[in-house]
Amino acid sequence: MSMRRLLFTLPLFALAALAVVFALGLSPNRDPHAIDSPLVGKPVAGFVAPALVNGESGVAAGDLRTDAYRGQVVAINFFASWCLPCRAEHPLLKKLAIKAGLPVLGLAWKDKKKASQDFLDELGNPYFQVGSDENGRIGITSFGITGVPETFILDKEGIIRARIPGPLSDDLIETQLLPLIKDLQK
Repeated sequence: MSMRRLLFTLPLFALAALAVVFALGLSPNRDPHAIDSPLVGKPVAGFVAPALVNGESGVAAGDLRTDAYRGQVVAINFFASWCLPCRAEHPLLKKLAIKAGLPVLGLAWKDKKKASQDFLDELGNPYFQVGSDENGRIGITSFGITGVPETFILDKEGIIRARIPGPLSDDLIETQLLPLIKDLQK
């Protein structure tokens, strides 16, 4: 008789546990953008991205290399021409570079070079240097990105100090990024 009771109550407990998991996942207080990155606090994996823009009007020439910016705090922004939020954040990238006094590097993610170049020609180029990640490998293996836009702040040793999924905003730049960057630049 007790075995029968156990067989009857076991699925009820499993159903109750599943209901709790779903309730927590659907909580209105849950931020879907708050996906912790296991790479924050770790050195960025080495990469070389073929140049998208070569030395035009203040843009650094040559391939975008991980080790080229050691000794500087940098922001790396993944974007794509097909990404609508990338268009919205585009003017804020220049603002970030100026206000924080750091190079903002761009990586065109899973995008054709011509489409990326047309995107930058249309909206202007806010990047100090731009590389192409057409197959998406750099974004996934070196940064673990989940989509675009996504921005990373690297310290002077090349360690990822922040990951910002989604588009930047004025408030985010002022309240979170500028204080972090100023601290890292000391």
